Amino acid sequence: MTARPGGDGRPLVVVLGASGFIGSPLTRALARRPVRLRLVARRETPVPDGAVADIEVRTADLAAPGAIADAVDGADAVFHLVAATEAGWRVAEGDTAAERLNVGLVHDLAAAFRARPAGPRPPVVVFPSTTTHLCGGAGGEVRPADVKSPYVRQKLLAENALAEAAAAGVLRGVSLCLPTVFGHGPATTAPDRGVVAAMTRRALAGRPLTVWGDGSVRRDLVHVDDVVEALLAAHDHADRLSGTHWEVGTGTGVTLLALFTGIAEAVADRTGAPAVPVVTVPPPDHADPADSEDVVVDPRPFHAVTGWRPRVPLDDALRSTAAALAA
Repeated sequence: MTARPGGDGRPLVVVLGASGFIGSPLTRALARRPVRLRLVARRETPVPDGAVADIEVRTADLAAPGAIADAVDGADAVFHLVAATEAGWRVAEGDTAAERLNVGLVHDLAAAFRARPAGPRPPVVVFPSTTTHLCGGAGGEVRPADVKSPYVRQKLLAENALAEAAAAGVLRGVSLCLPTVFGHGPATTAPDRGVVAAMTRRALAGRPLTVWGDGSVRRDLVHVDDVVEALLAAHDHADRLSGTHWEVGTGTGVTLLALFTGIAEAVADRTGAPAVPVVTVPPPDHADPADSEDVVVDPRPFHAVTGWRPRVPLDDALRSTAAALAA
């Protein structure tokens, strides 16, 4: 049942993209807080059982003119989780629809808050971005024009727009630069289109797992449950975090060869069948430039401010993902 929030003094928190892979478990976590919660997505978002929050559900095409302004009207905080993910986090050069979602909506969000009367405290906007290794980390400035990956370039442009709005006092904006996010479980109703889920499904089907190149590329993998806790921590410490981006991950790199081998073993433990083989193949022509980059983040600065740290071990998460997808 949907309860429409009233003006009872509790803060209004808006989740844009509430029905998505990250939005679904985040919604469950926020529903346990004494807030007014507005859930906005293209498809209907289920209301969590036992919610403490007063919850309003809206379905909307947020790319439509004026949709963002309407969705965040009166908001004290916004979790902006909308991204172009239909192609599995890949964006083709010149894809204007993806750029509209990945960049344009952040500009719409900033414009909506610029247009409303200034209050005593600007609203908080928490924005999951991509890794700072590829979008300009704390050690240096990277221009969007120098970024080869279209998806990463768009995320950098969105980060920059949020930082500019924060510098102008329009909002308190926090970008979290995330590495590979994965996981699947009862708190996640939307499918994960990432590499871990794809390879787990492939192993469950008894097919070999193919790793591009020699498999030595390293990835930092963070479970979606840990990401949700990081988003909440970013909201709760927005005054100290606003205006820049922060790396969030485990701080540990795993080679893709080791990761795929771990997935094969986790599926074998689940099914009782022999582990499928892991084979190396040349990268295809459609490979994104980011695919060949090592990505290991440094979460220590974020931990120092918020106390957040990842808690889901990789081996346990691979087994739980295999169990969930097998079911």
